[in-house]
Amino acid sequence: MTSRQYGGHTLYFKNSPKIISTGTVAGPKECFGIVGRFVDRPLTDDMFGEDTFEKAECKMLSTAIDTAINGAGLSRSQIDVLFSGDLLNQIISASFAARDFDIPFLGLYSACSTMSESMLLAAAMVNAGYARRAVAATGSHFASAERQYRYPLEQGTTRPPQSQWTVTGAGSCVIAGKGEGVSIVSGTIGRVVDFGVTDVNNMGAAMAPACADTLLCHFRDTGLSPDDYDMIISGDLGALGSRILKDLMWEKGFDISHNHVDCGEIIYDVIEDEFQGGSGAGCSAVVFNSYIMSKLNSGEFKKVLFAATGALLSTVSSGQGESIPCISHAVALKK
Repeated sequence: MTSRQYGGHTLYFKNSPKIISTGTVAGPKECFGIVGRFVDRPLTDDMFGEDTFEKAECKMLSTAIDTAINGAGLSRSQIDVLFSGDLLNQIISASFAARDFDIPFLGLYSACSTMSESMLLAAAMVNAGYARRAVAATGSHFASAERQYRYPLEQGTTRPPQSQWTVTGAGSCVIAGKGEGVSIVSGTIGRVVDFGVTDVNNMGAAMAPACADTLLCHFRDTGLSPDDYDMIISGDLGALGSRILKDLMWEKGFDISHNHVDCGEIIYDVIEDEFQGGSGAGCSAVVFNSYIMSKLNSGEFKKVLFAATGALLSTVSSGQGESIPCISHAVALKK
């Protein structure tokens, strides 16, 4: 990899900030699948003891953050900055969680790519020496997202076959300049890509071109190829979007069919019941910070490229007939 600090869209972190701890919370539906046994706090009730879905989402995010901090043997006062966001209007889950932590807070909105964006920014801050330790976190809740972006659950609207299921869960990691852990080697900043998809239920097709663009930028900037990674992980393209991504990469001369996996494809036990699989900011946050990190920590994976994906739409833009601009940010990790 290039030794330059900057290369096109990619930042090279010469001081190798490390993920020293993670924390995850997930709902009962999510924990029924293969990822469930790696989750720190599996829930039996997706209300999490709260009286609204939004409060439950906020509590999940707070719990994931606290789990990561405690897992590192740290106190809240030892965290220099918190990077977090979510899918709700004015990122209320992240903002309301942050008010209880008394930690300097930078709120983000990158839709379902918020996990990789928060990791990239936290790593950049730590690498530059502006922070000793930073937390990156995000989450989502099926019920809160459904009534914001689509229809009230009580309406019982039929779900089309191209749709995905918003994950109920949250994930967090502590990134530090010192300590034992998985190194963040570089981060590739995505750009907004829009292929004209207007179907709000077809997130995979909308986001796949943005993920392909970021992966291509990463390989061009670093001089690496897909074979240099044990696993290339996309955020929440689902089954359809994952196939589109492979096709787009193949057209550009890159074969990722043998070492690519999508978080949305693997989070649920039987994908046919969830149509295209999982989505939501909590999808990649839960899968990466539990299942993928366990593989990195054990040494089963040595090098991983993680590229979460996000659809930057709103109910207003969709109602006005706008197409769906999308983005993907990537971080490269090494054990």
